[in-house]
Amino acid sequence: MSELDRRGFLKMSAIGPMIFSGNNFAKGKSTQEKSQVNFNADGLNLSPQQYTRLLLEIIEKKGIKDDYYSQKGVVAELEEKFALSLGKEAAIFMPTGTLANQIAIRTLCGTKQKALVQLESHIYNDSGDAVQTLSNINLIPLGGTNATFSLKEVQETLERTKSGRVATQIGAISIESPVRRKTGQVFDFSEMKKIAVFAKENNIKTHLDGARIYLASAYSGIGVKEYTSLFDTVYVSLYKYFNAASGAILAGEKSLIEPLFHVRRMFGSGLHQSWPFAAVALHYFDGFEERYAKSVKKSEEFLKKLSENERFKVKRIENGTNISQIEISGTSAEIFAQNLLKKNILLTPRNEKTINLLTNESILNIELDELLESFVKAV
Repeated sequence: MSELDRRGFLKMSAIGPMIFSGNNFAKGKSTQEKSQVNFNADGLNLSPQQYTRLLLEIIEKKGIKDDYYSQKGVVAELEEKFALSLGKEAAIFMPTGTLANQIAIRTLCGTKQKALVQLESHIYNDSGDAVQTLSNINLIPLGGTNATFSLKEVQETLERTKSGRVATQIGAISIESPVRRKTGQVFDFSEMKKIAVFAKENNIKTHLDGARIYLASAYSGIGVKEYTSLFDTVYVSLYKYFNAASGAILAGEKSLIEPLFHVRRMFGSGLHQSWPFAAVALHYFDGFEERYAKSVKKSEEFLKKLSENERFKVKRIENGTNISQIEISGTSAEIFAQNLLKKNILLTPRNEKTINLLTNESILNIELDELLESFVKAV
């Protein structure tokens, strides 16, 4: 079928009466989300009920063209929009970021058996050695415990691999920015540019783990395309702040990207239907940069006012993005969080006195004075 049947879907879901208002749909918000402020994540963390209702609203307002094994339909529409936004010739849907990163590095390396990554990167720490095990590529970690590694480290590593008794080649350099394990710190942009130029001069391909690159852009003032133009491929998460239940986008030159649906299927990830992910991601993608800019501005105003209250100590992450830390006096972080939960404001204590606040679109759901008053009363 070319488009999902609305009546059949409503009957299947058994929640037909719960349709969103058109006004909330236009703003990219569901009725369920309208009053909630969620400081726990990069995105909205939609519940199953919220997610299903949003799909129903999208069907009601514009329809959803289904895909076939993650091709055509709304998936193709999403790919085209991301390719344009990222300044790349083509893009492909992947069910997870882990797979997107691995396939990117695998493709870029070709027959070369080494890739450079950050020691603190997701691909090195949180992927179960997927690149090494499944693609036979050795990952060389750089940067120590820093978010950034230097051009000098790259040069020294390249010389070392060339001078070995058995020379091995570096096929790709992967850079993650912002770095989640470093509380959202960004990779130094000047160093990033120098590494990109050096890589091109030495026939080394480059990959950007840009899962949160749209967040980085909002805080650094550096355009998304200015980042992505330095790299052969780039990955963006669809679930972190575009609020899909799962999914990722991998973008690059058409000659690199178009054959990857075969590789995707080889890894068991040619999902028969991906429209529930693509439709929601596309819904939030439209107008995201403008909405998020407003969210950042409001968050900065809120943190400034909060820091003026003696009960709160606000700590900003150096070279950071959307994650801030607050230290509370007068009560425990757990009681503070419980009090705010009564106001539909969600946050999670790090320890007895400290809480991380993650800025996302939900901060637009409340007036600044009301949010500040809620925090003060919660202690």
